[in-house]
Amino acid sequence: MKIESQKTYVALAADGMATVLAGGPAFWSLPESEIDAFGKHWLISEFSCDADWPNWEMHPHADEFVYLLSGLADFHIELDDVVQNIQVKAGEAVLVPKGRWHTAKVFAPCRMLFMTRGEGTQHKLVIKE
Repeated sequence: MKIESQKTYVALAADGMATVLAGGPAFWSLPESEIDAFGKHWLISEFSCDADWPNWEMHPHADEFVYLLSGLADFHIELDDVVQNIQVKAGEAVLVPKGRWHTAKVFAPCRMLFMTRGEGTQHKLVIKE
């Protein structure tokens, strides 16, 4: 099956089954209960990022793997009340530990491939200094 990665998400269940989903706005406009049902699966998605992320996010139930397909970004990850900055360029990845707040500062337009379990994901606004 051919999949357009910027238009399609894949949810990988613990039993090894994969569900192909319409991505982007089509996914995020689903009823919250449907989105939550996929939160227990590993969701693989790709996004283009031309600007810094406006939010911090945190995934309480699993680590998140982020692979930069193109571009340059700094990932800011809170570890024990200290923010660690990790610069990632095309062909590199960052592993965000579960339960850690993180955001990204974009230095060159990026395409990022994400793999995470979204169940219970939380967001908070980035406060500009």
